Amino acid sequence: MLLNLTILPGDGIGPEVTEQAVLVLQAVADAFGHRLQLQHKNIGGAALAAVNDPLPADTIQACVASSAVLLGAVGSPAFDHNPGHLRPEAGLLRLRRELGAYANLRPAICFPALEDCSPLRVDLVRGTDIMIVRELLGGLYFGEPRSIQGAPRSRVATNTMTYDEPAIERITRIAFDLAVKRRNRVLSVDKANVLECSRLWREVVIRCAKDYPGVQLSHMYVDSAAMSLVQRPKDFDVILTENMFGDILSDQAGGVVGSLGLLASASIGGPVGLYEPVHGSAPDIAGKGIANPLGAILSAALLLRHSFRLAREAVYIESAVGAVLNQGSRTSDLVPAGQHSVSTSEMGRRVAEAVRISTSEK
Repeated sequence: MLLNLTILPGDGIGPEVTEQAVLVLQAVADAFGHRLQLQHKNIGGAALAAVNDPLPADTIQACVASSAVLLGAVGSPAFDHNPGHLRPEAGLLRLRRELGAYANLRPAICFPALEDCSPLRVDLVRGTDIMIVRELLGGLYFGEPRSIQGAPRSRVATNTMTYDEPAIERITRIAFDLAVKRRNRVLSVDKANVLECSRLWREVVIRCAKDYPGVQLSHMYVDSAAMSLVQRPKDFDVILTENMFGDILSDQAGGVVGSLGLLASASIGGPVGLYEPVHGSAPDIAGKGIANPLGAILSAALLLRHSFRLAREAVYIESAVGAVLNQGSRTSDLVPAGQHSVSTSEMGRRVAEAVRISTSEK
C-alpha cells in the first residue's frame, strides 16, 4: 500500500520525536511491503518564523492532499506576546478545522513494565486502559464571540462555549462504537449542574445511548471525574467529553500512567486524519536528545489503524514498544534522577529494531 503522509515536525521537541516515529513507520513499511511517500511542511512557531503564518497555505494543501498527517508538536515561547491569530497554537486549531477532525482519541494505557513509574500505588494503576474521546471542534476553543476589550486595568475577556446537537451526536457515536469493541462502558463527563451546554450534552448522549443497548452508560461531573481518575483509574473504559474537559483529563491520565510522553492521539472524523503525541513542544528540553518519542511512535500506530485500516501493522508497533520497555529501556522522564536512561534516537532505534525482529518471525 502507498502510505502518502504529510509530516509536520513543528516546534520544540516535535522534530526529534517525529523523526523516530517515521523511523518506526519505515521499519513497518519495509516488513509489509508498503511504500512511504512523505512530504515535510511547517506549522506553528516554525511556520511563523519562516513566513509569519502559523498555518501556511502550502501546508494546508499538502495535508488535504495526503492520506494522513503526522504532527510533532506546536508551541514556542518566542511568540507568547503575538496576537492570537499569530500564535503557534492558532495554526493547530485551524488545521483541525480544515481537516474536519472533530473526534480526538487519546488512549492512556499503563504498560506492565512501567507500573512503578506512576505516582499512584501499583495496585491502583495496574491494568489501566482508558480511551478518552474528546470533541475537538467545539466548545470554548472555537466559540464566538471571543475577545479582550476595554481600557488598560479595566479590560474584559470573553470566551463562548457553544455546542449544537449534531456535533454532540456525532462524537457520541464515535465513543459508543469504540466501546462496543472494548469493554462496553461509556462514561460521559460534563458539568450539567451549572452549564447549559452540558445539559444539552447529557440529553443528547442519553438519547444516542438507546441505539447501543449493550453498552453501559454513566455520567459524572468533570471535577468528580478528575478525582476518580486518580482514585480508581482502572475502572474507566471509554470517557466521552467536550473539548476543554477532554484536554485537561487526558493530560491527567498521562500523569496517572507514568508520563505524558507515552500518550498518543488520533484526530479523526474528516477525510484526512491528524496524529500527534499529547505532550506538546516542551521547549525546555528541545535539542537535548532526551525527549520521549513513544507518544509519537504510538501515534504512528494509530495512524496505521485508523487512516489505513492496517490493524496488524499497528499491533506490531504497539507490541514493539511494550517489548522495548520490558527490556528496561527508559527515556529520562521514566527513570529517577541519576539513573541510566536512553536518548530519544536510541529509543526510536530500539523500537524500530524490535519491529524488524518481530515481523521477521511472522
